[in-house]
Amino acid sequence: MRPELQILSGQRRFSKMPWLVPMLELLPPTSIGHLKEWGLSTVFVLAKNYNKLVHVWESVTTMVELWHPQTNSFIFPEFEATILLEELEIMLGLPRYQRGEELAISYTVEQINSWSILAYITTKKNDLYSMTSGMHVHLLPIAQWITSQCKRKTTNYTAIAKAAAICICGVILFLESDGAISFGNLSTIDSISEGMKIGQAVLGFLYAGLTSATLGCPFYGSVVALELWMGMHIQFRAVEDPNTECKTMLNHPLAYMGGRLHRSTWAWFTMAQVKGIQAWRQYLRSLTVADFDMLPRFMHGRIIHFPQRAGLALRLLGNGALVSYNPDRCHLQCGAARMVVLLLSHFPPIQERKRGDAQDERDMRSAVVHWEGCAMGVIQAEVEEDDDAIKEYDEALKKLQPVGENK
Repeated sequence: MRPELQILSGQRRFSKMPWLVPMLELLPPTSIGHLKEWGLSTVFVLAKNYNKLVHVWESVTTMVELWHPQTNSFIFPEFEATILLEELEIMLGLPRYQRGEELAISYTVEQINSWSILAYITTKKNDLYSMTSGMHVHLLPIAQWITSQCKRKTTNYTAIAKAAAICICGVILFLESDGAISFGNLSTIDSISEGMKIGQAVLGFLYAGLTSATLGCPFYGSVVALELWMGMHIQFRAVEDPNTECKTMLNHPLAYMGGRLHRSTWAWFTMAQVKGIQAWRQYLRSLTVADFDMLPRFMHGRIIHFPQRAGLALRLLGNGALVSYNPDRCHLQCGAARMVVLLLSHFPPIQERKRGDAQDERDMRSAVVHWEGCAMGVIQAEVEEDDDAIKEYDEALKKLQPVGENK
């Protein structure tokens, strides 16, 4: 209610949602099983613990200020870095894209009828009117429908799972306004049950949200994914004293990750002494290669996709926009030595889509062709660099200044 207390424009929409956890606790096992089959296990766990998460908005805001809206990457003093598609898919446990699966990338070129999607959940017009307004779908009425179905012990397990997927993906992956998502993202979420890959849509939406915030507009997208990425690359390191428990970890999304991503509370928070927005700016704007974990262990040996050559830029496919994807700019993250900073792509960083338009369909087909011909590489744990090439790279990097650099 007090905008002056917001550090980052739009952060209020990520507040706790009192209806979320009680609804999820009522889900029947069969519906939860469907969510797991669709690759939403991690998203489900994050949603169940969403009200426990504490977002460090000072660090998020500083990262936003380092985001370059033309390169779709974070510009640090000595290097560029970005959230890789493969990193996002692993962190959020989403079905992973592999070359040759372009037909399984989630997007549509047709106009989206939200009622036809929601009709699988309910055909009652009063319910549909309460769930939609303008070009958005409201999550609370859907959660109320789920609660009603569960309390009545109906056997609409698949419909309940589809509705729950809308709620948990809406909160964790696609939150755009207060408790609501767009029709385009509703369509993306609906495609999950059909085996479609939504990683590109999630990452493109987050990129667009970072650019929006960089340019002074509200932030949107998966703040959980951003904090997971920051935690993997910047914040947490193994503790030397095994008897030291990090209280900050108790409320960090990494505390709820499993497998190779798991971080227990017995970890050391490298930036525990960083307090306030000015301290975060000083810390992150002076971050060196040595302070940034370029190759976190969960990425060792992973195959990544990047443009085959200059001029064949990749773009992330989504129902709202085509978003430039430039992993080849982030050499060290891709397991390669730093070279001269690449020229900007001739594609716009974010190209808003007009579904149902002939030109839009041609643009989408072109973007798919580039993914079909993309190059692939394996992340190597060690990289050898040439000092002269690094100096040339550093000089070129100085010419790239994020919009928020002077804040």
